Amino acid sequence: MQRLWLAAAFAVMAGIALRPGLDPIAASKYRVVHGWPQAPEGSPFAGVAGVDVDSRNRVFIFQRTDPPILCLDGQSGKLLASWGEGRFTEAAHGLEVDPRDNVWVVDVGHHQVFKFSPRGELLMTLGTRGTPGLGPALFNKPTDVAVARNGEIYVADGYVNSRVAKFSSDGKFLMDWGSKGDLPGQLNTPHGIALDGNGNVYVADRGNQRVQVFDGKGTLIRHWSSPRMRRPWGLDIGADGSVFVADGGDLVHRDKKERILKFSPEGRLLDLWGSFGRYDGQFYWAHDVAVAPSGEVYVCDVLGRRVQKFVAGPSG
Repeated sequence: MQRLWLAAAFAVMAGIALRPGLDPIAASKYRVVHGWPQAPEGSPFAGVAGVDVDSRNRVFIFQRTDPPILCLDGQSGKLLASWGEGRFTEAAHGLEVDPRDNVWVVDVGHHQVFKFSPRGELLMTLGTRGTPGLGPALFNKPTDVAVARNGEIYVADGYVNSRVAKFSSDGKFLMDWGSKGDLPGQLNTPHGIALDGNGNVYVADRGNQRVQVFDGKGTLIRHWSSPRMRRPWGLDIGADGSVFVADGGDLVHRDKKERILKFSPEGRLLDLWGSFGRYDGQFYWAHDVAVAPSGEVYVCDVLGRRVQKFVAGPSG
């Protein structure tokens, strides 16, 4: 018994959360890759809010300083490119790489969503600059964006409107769903959004402490929560359909249970790791999570001012 207690205590101190239902010495299989990324010289990260990975294993991040959009090599962590200086407010938020490797970002302060080519050329803008509202051409502090294989666009219009807005591939408003509340299908700060291989829409319903799953027409399929999940801030879907959730906790109420959780599509908890802090493998306001096609997991911290890489197996 003493041996098990000491093993559990060591795992917690090391920032490794234990999987429920397992022996305390059986920790998560995910390990942080030390030394990744290589921070740009003279330009430390600041307020990293969004992260995603393209088909070429390039990692894009969206941060709250110039340059706001950085492209990193997924293997080495070296900076490959950057752009967007002077274009955004200091309220950088979600980032999505679509199936064609275009890069989408959400600016809460301007109430807009932008589409860029992988080289940083502006291709599309949704929303009206500096004009909050509720309507086909308006958002009110949107939080995240997801893009389907057919090009349809889903925007989590989260902080005020608590809805999901859907657009065609050319930016035409199609429909929206959701209203503020805690009933099934209602939303309270939909903070993250992602699509699975069948086009189902997963929403990190942060204020309601749950994940809700809709079809592409806004019909609720299922919703689930977990006693291990405090506040889902961001989420992404792995190649096998697993749902990775960034739980940023609730710092306002001093809830510092920050971690990454891995669920089955039906909401069964499969794995979890991390704790509150600034050491490698810990999180300080975990804001977004991305899963590479090859399985690596990337997590960005706003207050931790960084992005970290995790892989299955021994520490790298």
